[in-house]
Amino acid sequence: MGKGKAKTHQGTAKRITVTGRGKLRRRRQMGGHLKISKSPRRLRSLNQVVAVSDADRRKIEALLPNR
Repeated sequence: MGKGKAKTHQGTAKRITVTGRGKLRRRRQMGGHLKISKSPRRLRSLNQVVAVSDADRRKIEALLPNR
């Protein structure tokens, strides 16, 4: 019996974008709420989109088989 089709993890698909060259990009954590106590400099850095680290890349690629 086969394993069936590989399904995309929808929670990961909503949070991770794949670039044209296949790199994975994500948003920074801690930037969603309680912004009044954070400095503007910190909020600007939290607003940036960053690449997924190499340590997490293989795990995330397994969750996004049909990207």
